[in-house]
Amino acid sequence: MSYLTAHPAGVLTLLLQHLLIVASGLVLSVAIAIPLGVLVNRVRVLELPVMLATGLMYLIPSLALFAFLIPFTGLGTRTAIAAQVVYSLLVIVRNTAAGLRAVPDSVQEAATGTGLTAIQRLWLVEFPMALPIILGGVRVAAVMGVGIASVAAYVGAGGLGTLVFRGIATVDGDLILAGTLPIVALALSIDAVLRMAESSLSR
Repeated sequence: MSYLTAHPAGVLTLLLQHLLIVASGLVLSVAIAIPLGVLVNRVRVLELPVMLATGLMYLIPSLALFAFLIPFTGLGTRTAIAAQVVYSLLVIVRNTAAGLRAVPDSVQEAATGTGLTAIQRLWLVEFPMALPIILGGVRVAAVMGVGIASVAAYVGAGGLGTLVFRGIATVDGDLILAGTLPIVALALSIDAVLRMAESSLSR
């Protein structure tokens, strides 16, 4: 704990770097995965290949994925963000498709009966009703992103993982603790905020 109390400004800077990586990766993940989930729900023949592809990417060990990405994205935050997107696709795509399929047929028929087009029905009826389930997937991806961003310090992405890796390299338990505690606190905070939003939308 002595490092945390002696270098609060430095730890705060690394925390903000960490949060920026997680937020950037999450925004990109949502922008890619939710449309994919809608597509999978609409065109069922695409479900198996999309889920298989995202599932296989999810199984790639993080260090191996970083090594694969570096020639394309270089060292630093871009590789960390790209890795987070790769790992987040499966859970968000799956939850988006599941949320849309959970909308009762009677509700969809009623929406169609009022004269809504397929696109209007999706955005005005189906998507709002599916949002709690979709947000559940986003929550899991966000918490997972905190861990991915920690490992990404290995490839020069910065963030709180920098302290952990420095502590491992120098066998300094205080440095490891100084990095680990804020990482855990950040993950728990993000989970709590998104869980409350999920619960509120469900009600």
